Amino acid sequence: MEVHVRYEGDDDPEKCTARKLARFDLAALHRSDRATPYGIVLNPHAERALSPADRAESDRLVALDCSWESAGEALFSLSGTHRALPFLVAANPVNYGRPFELTTVEALAAGLTILGERERGEELLSKFRWGHTFLELNDEPLRRYAECADSTEVVAVQGEYLDR
Repeated sequence: MEVHVRYEGDDDPEKCTARKLARFDLAALHRSDRATPYGIVLNPHAERALSPADRAESDRLVALDCSWESAGEALFSLSGTHRALPFLVAANPVNYGRPFELTTVEALAAGLTILGERERGEELLSKFRWGHTFLELNDEPLRRYAECADSTEVVAVQGEYLDR
């Protein structure tokens, strides 16, 4: 599965996980919506949760890399099938332990894992010293989400975690 990032460039370049992925040729960065290819767009404002069934939609996974302060719904104007990631906890040093506040690499790795490409997700995270921690913190939910048939099942599993 191809990995693409719509890159806004408004974060600290030293902490930007998308830029690091691009340096290792693990993701393609795009500076405009128009240049960003159609794919499965990870969008926290999407109405449906990402599920293994979405694999049939595209062989491209697309994330938006921008500051959390500017990550409003209007920025997600990319063409593609928009899906939200289910409940997961950040492991990055800035947002450690916070639910839903993932870095671009965490979001992409989670998306790849849910879509059945766990090894590829691990490869992306291996470039960060805290990357393995993301998989450890979220091991059970990621495995359960990846076993779901569709978005409805993913939302039901997510509900179990949110009720805890």
